[in-house]
Amino acid sequence: MRRIGVTGAAGRMGRTVIETAGDREDVAVVFAVDATDEEKVADKPIHEPDDVAALLATHEPDAIVDFSVPEATVAFADACAEAGVALVTGTTGFEDDQLDSLKSASEDVAVLKAANFARGIQALLATVRAAAGALPGYDVELTETHHNKKQDAPSGTAKTLLEALAEEREEDFEEVYGREGIDPREAGEIGVHVRRAGDVRGEHELMFAGNDEVLTLSHRAEDRGVFAAGALDAAVWLADRDPGLYTFGDVIEG
Repeated sequence: MRRIGVTGAAGRMGRTVIETAGDREDVAVVFAVDATDEEKVADKPIHEPDDVAALLATHEPDAIVDFSVPEATVAFADACAEAGVALVTGTTGFEDDQLDSLKSASEDVAVLKAANFARGIQALLATVRAAAGALPGYDVELTETHHNKKQDAPSGTAKTLLEALAEEREEDFEEVYGREGIDPREAGEIGVHVRRAGDVRGEHELMFAGNDEVLTLSHRAEDRGVFAAGALDAAVWLADRDPGLYTFGDVIEG
């Protein structure tokens, strides 16, 4: 059984990770961390973010599962690097210097960063790459929808899908966010549309259009437990890995 700590424990995803771990036999949550006034989440006492280094030393977890904010994630990564503990993070919205900090931590411990822990998204990425290679010159539009509390836009998953497109297409493209007034589509554009409403867990759709045909590829998460299960799978997989920067695709590929 793997021992894990959960940071960002009082958030939507942190709570779900703790609850999901309670139904599994291969992981146990040994501590929870969040900057909140709540005392417990799913019967787990909540500790302050400043206590992470001491918690790592006391509880000796195999990995940390983090769904917090970029500033906190960077601090947690530094603490994990110092303690020799693997880090799985689903936090999004990093600036370049913060990503550099994660890369630095990965020189000492295994760090896995993913915008989405749904296995279906990994299948979607593979399909998008295949479609991009098979349909050169087709117009592409991307639409993503999340709950009304999500802060970063577009989502990290949307950015990952755009990166997959860029890897396959030889020509450069320009991302255009929404349209207004007289704004005809120009060659080399990819439209990106962001919607925030209700409690939507996550929806992503890519449309390829050209040659008198339309191909639509989409994924919808029905429950946050999908992401929590994937993050826990990643923590179990990452615990014994050598230092380095990993992706959830590495977990799926085994």
